[in-house]
Amino acid sequence: MKKLMCADTKQIDLVAYLASLGYHPQRITNQDYWYLSPLREETEASFKVNRRLNVWFDQGTGKGGDLIDFGTQYFNCSVSDLLQRLSQYQPGPAFSFHPHPGSGDRRQGAAFFAGEKKDTPDNKIVVLDTRPLAEQSLVNYLQKRSIPLEIANRFCREVDFLLYGRQHTVIGFQNKAGGYELRNEYFKGSSSPKDITFIDNRTEQVAVFEGFFSFLSFQTINSNKQAPLSNCLVLNSLSFFEKCRPLMEQYKQVHLILDRDNAGRNRTRQALEWDASKYIDRSDFYQGHKDLNDWLVHHHHSQRIGPRMGKRL
Repeated sequence: MKKLMCADTKQIDLVAYLASLGYHPQRITNQDYWYLSPLREETEASFKVNRRLNVWFDQGTGKGGDLIDFGTQYFNCSVSDLLQRLSQYQPGPAFSFHPHPGSGDRRQGAAFFAGEKKDTPDNKIVVLDTRPLAEQSLVNYLQKRSIPLEIANRFCREVDFLLYGRQHTVIGFQNKAGGYELRNEYFKGSSSPKDITFIDNRTEQVAVFEGFFSFLSFQTINSNKQAPLSNCLVLNSLSFFEKCRPLMEQYKQVHLILDRDNAGRNRTRQALEWDASKYIDRSDFYQGHKDLNDWLVHHHHSQRIGPRMGKRL
């Protein structure tokens, strides 16, 4: 694949690119899209993207710039490495109709930004129906993520939801408050209320995951294990990490299986400062990969997975 030049990155919509990384605006004011900063931990959205100019500014740090400035900070890499990474980026169909702001149906495009708030009656995700996973496109997506259908069906549902007058079908992972994390190959969002998911296996240990695909990967890797697995806490958002400290500290050991990006590593370091004898960083298992699912995709043959996981997690 041809490597991009710096000038080519001006054609990449920052809003669409942030969505591909899993970041969605908390609010939208005209051309300004406000996010919880992808570059640091915060609880109030102060990271702004001006979509017309295709630039960003982080009020918390006073830094900003274009996609190159963002990417080199986010991935902690050189410009050359970022251009190589961006050469592999392809926006999904959900964003293909607005590579440049101001063209096409903006209302239709906004449907895939689940976190935005607008003064319209249909601006919230409304779950219409759930059932066992069967839709072929979702089964194909699970296969792409190396998750067996039988494991996904134990913890997930096929969900129909309505947003901005359009119906969508996705994989749904329910939290303890009744809301769903919602995913397919081109969409990442959640229905209200947002909350954690806790799987109680009645053990003295708990494994903590950032997202449910890492949790499903853990289940996949340990599918042949006879003894009960540890309890599992799926945060569904790193913003719940500190709030879950009282829950985590009820257990003798807390196995941290968080993403290996800046935010995940910062939370892991924070927990080790709390109590290094209780909290255990397990991310060395998938070193060189962004998360446990990324490792699983690269080691999807069962004869390579089972022995290693049995020794390490």
